[in-house]
Amino acid sequence: MGFVKGLKCRECGRTYKAEAIYVCEFCFGSLEVDYDYDALKKKVTRQRIASGPSSLWRYRDLLPLDGEPTVGFYSGFTPLVKADRLANELGIRELYIKDDSVCHPTLSFKDRVVAVALSKAKELGFDTVACASTGNLANAVSAHGAWAGLKRYIFIPYDLEQAKVLGTLVFAPNLIMVRGNYDDVNRLSSEIAAKYHWGFVNINIRPYYAEGSKTFGFEIAEQLGWRTPDHVVCPVASGSLLTKIWKGFKEFEKLGLIDSVKTSLHCAQPEGCSPVADMILSGADAIRPVKPKTIAKSLAIGNPADGYYARDVVAQSGGTAGIASDDEIREGIQLLAQAEGIFTETAGGVTVAVAKKLVEAGKIAKNQSIVIAITGNGLKTQDAVQSSLQKALEIEPSLKSFESKILASVPSGSSIK
Repeated sequence: MGFVKGLKCRECGRTYKAEAIYVCEFCFGSLEVDYDYDALKKKVTRQRIASGPSSLWRYRDLLPLDGEPTVGFYSGFTPLVKADRLANELGIRELYIKDDSVCHPTLSFKDRVVAVALSKAKELGFDTVACASTGNLANAVSAHGAWAGLKRYIFIPYDLEQAKVLGTLVFAPNLIMVRGNYDDVNRLSSEIAAKYHWGFVNINIRPYYAEGSKTFGFEIAEQLGWRTPDHVVCPVASGSLLTKIWKGFKEFEKLGLIDSVKTSLHCAQPEGCSPVADMILSGADAIRPVKPKTIAKSLAIGNPADGYYARDVVAQSGGTAGIASDDEIREGIQLLAQAEGIFTETAGGVTVAVAKKLVEAGKIAKNQSIVIAITGNGLKTQDAVQSSLQKALEIEPSLKSFESKILASVPSGSSIK
């Protein structure tokens, strides 16, 4: 049996049974999972976690299932890469890349949340699952749902990257392209969720789905030797990942698995869709929704559901926010690839670019530790950088052609081995 007490309103604190609901009927606040931490403290230890599977399910006790997981057995527990070359480029002492560009099976952190969401959907008796997505979630629901034998309805904006569309269609779901942006897609999905008995992972199953993001934070702390870094720079779309990384850190602290959390969380957003960063940087009390216009389509949510909670976590942790232009996003992608051999999608380009800006501005001290959150694979967004890369060189199949066209172009004074 699990340790879930039920659901709890994040605004008024009212409690509910652990059912497929996501909004408080009294204040319309969002609901999140509430755990029995006293019972968890008696059972969860570092040794128990470390002896678990090499997947997100090593944190099974801290996830919202009553029974055993049934989906995503190989998702999560991705590398935490010590990025010394990138650290030198940015002029910082200690830098790590949390690399979910290799998360199984669809190469983004969404595999984590979907593993939890669909395991819970099966517990709740759903035979059909659905989602509104900017691409990565569509891939993950399609793949995990296929493995679980569930019927799937996937709703996406009509102008998503073709690699993400293909990465959904290959699993043969019902894919619906909506003529609008993500916020339009999400509104339509909410109407459909209200009428049909489907498990929408980011609507009526959202409280459970969002808990999967905690494992990103759990892994950072465990892989750093049961400590948290001085800083985490996190891409923000809905704002859920940033808030759940913080919740994960604080749960580990509450259970005595790590010392006091002294980590600053920083919000990274693209120019053209930065409502949370704008609110943080301006000190405004309200989010001003925007119509997205950015190459970082996975972050293109103009009216983010967890934007206020992300703002609060940034403030509570002593963090800040940064914004990256399209050109800076491309530069961030190439910088990470050339320094560390990691090819990230556009969201990762945003995060690298913002981390660089925060170091240069002195918001992150050069003698501190930083983790950059990389949440998806660059193979999904190749078009974004294709025009900015150098061209391949073409030669005839002869040594003479190689020497005349390639070696002749080597700068004078360079050594040829």
